[in-house]
Amino acid sequence: MASRVIPVDPFDLVIFGGTGDLARRKILPGLYRRFKHGQIPPDARIIGAARSDMTTKEFRDFVEQSVREFVPKQKCDPKILTPFLDSLSYVAVDALGDQGWGDLAGLMRPDVVQAFYFSVGPSLFGPIAERLKSNAIAGDEARIVVEKPFGHDLDSARDLNATLAQHFTEHQIYRIDHYLGKETVQNLMALRFGNMLFEPLWNAQYVDHIQITVAETVGVAGRGAYYDRSGAMRDMVQNHLMQLLCLTAMEPPSKFDPDAVRDEKLKVIRALDPVEPDDLVRGQYRGNDDIASYIQDAEATDSQTESFVAMKLHISNWRWNGTPFYLRTGKRLRARMSEIVVRFKEPPHSIFEEDTGQTANELSIRLQPNEGMDLKVTIKEPGPGGMRLIDVPLDMTFAEALGEEVADVPDAYERLIMDVIRGNQTLFMRGDEVEAAWAWTDPIIEGWQDRRDTPHGYDAFSSGPEEALMLLHKDGRRWRELRE
Repeated sequence: MASRVIPVDPFDLVIFGGTGDLARRKILPGLYRRFKHGQIPPDARIIGAARSDMTTKEFRDFVEQSVREFVPKQKCDPKILTPFLDSLSYVAVDALGDQGWGDLAGLMRPDVVQAFYFSVGPSLFGPIAERLKSNAIAGDEARIVVEKPFGHDLDSARDLNATLAQHFTEHQIYRIDHYLGKETVQNLMALRFGNMLFEPLWNAQYVDHIQITVAETVGVAGRGAYYDRSGAMRDMVQNHLMQLLCLTAMEPPSKFDPDAVRDEKLKVIRALDPVEPDDLVRGQYRGNDDIASYIQDAEATDSQTESFVAMKLHISNWRWNGTPFYLRTGKRLRARMSEIVVRFKEPPHSIFEEDTGQTANELSIRLQPNEGMDLKVTIKEPGPGGMRLIDVPLDMTFAEALGEEVADVPDAYERLIMDVIRGNQTLFMRGDEVEAAWAWTDPIIEGWQDRRDTPHGYDAFSSGPEEALMLLHKDGRRWRELRE
């Protein structure tokens, strides 16, 4: 079954920070892939904008190098790469001054979709937005894409939203979280709302608990200055894990519409109970002779910043009252793994002997690596010897089930950028959603600061602090094992 690719309308896309690391690794190679698949029309234009004094030819050379580095060799077609590079331009602009803005204005076309990707630090969002308007570069239907972090706390998030709102309306602002562009995350909505199989069971009556894990093997080396001001709570929980929680727990929207979906996500955030101190574990990875510690990677002395967070949450609404949600995320863990696990309750009565091995059903939704889903069900063990039960997975790994088609599925950034051009905000965060997430997060951070809590140490490439294991053990539960 061939994947159906629908071209988007002609557009001018300006990438501020066009020579930066995110543009080099993700945005520009992703745009090449969409061009190769015929989704970007030939008359679309991509304009790099940065402080560097660079010609368009030098920018094209830079982009060619990034495509060859980050696109697999067998998928890098010179016959496609040449016209893609021909669609590129470059303008040197000063985000805090006047240089280059007139040149950029001269390149923009008023009769096509206009999109501006702010692949820069949040401190430049306001100055760039103001100059786009004061120089008559962005039209009334232009779209801006802003990267996280969306503030450092509630006050800064409000200030950032207010600054952007001075120049652009909410329907023009696309707050991008690449986790929402992952194929499996969107399949979570298809699984829940496109099938009758699970939705009747997706509630406190049948679900024992839900685990959401985002584990990384990498440390913070190379971004320690940023990370030590942020920590795992601000860097991962407030946005990535919060979005996964919302999509898992939200009520069915009336339709697959941007505001309908985001309204339901917002209700989940507002229904979250405060987190009790006993339901929160913070950790910081230790080093050894071969591996740097967090302190060494962050180049910080006596830092109390967490590289690991685990917590138990409760959602006070009709659907989830009494069902705990367990979240964990961390650096330098045993495996790189992101998954959502829905653990169903055990049957209310077993007709089999107690030692048959019967356990509860478990649905696992894998975001990375090897995107897919599996459902653990109980069957009779084949062979003679009576009724012995075993658990087996009904496994659907996308790469195995869909073959070559899944190999060409757009990555998160590709999909989300194309949604910007289409004007579809479903997978982007709304301003009130960001502020609600910070309103829930801030008291947790303030609580451990007031208590002067220190993070628990854990060995690099372990499962995290022992205290995180006890978070579930005290409830008679266990984390899913971290594995590739």
